[in-house]
Amino acid sequence: MIKNHRTTLFALLLAVASALITSGCNTMRGLGQDTEEAGEEIQEAAR
Repeated sequence: MIKNHRTTLFALLLAVASALITSGCNTMRGLGQDTEEAGEEIQEAAR
């Protein structure tokens, strides 16, 4: 029973995280642009 609750909680957290991550992007193109910008910022910080 505990395992079932953990699975349900994990699925719920995953769904919420996915919604929050993609809420700023209306399309997959927007998501790709956001990801690219984040990658560029990480590269600049590493330099």
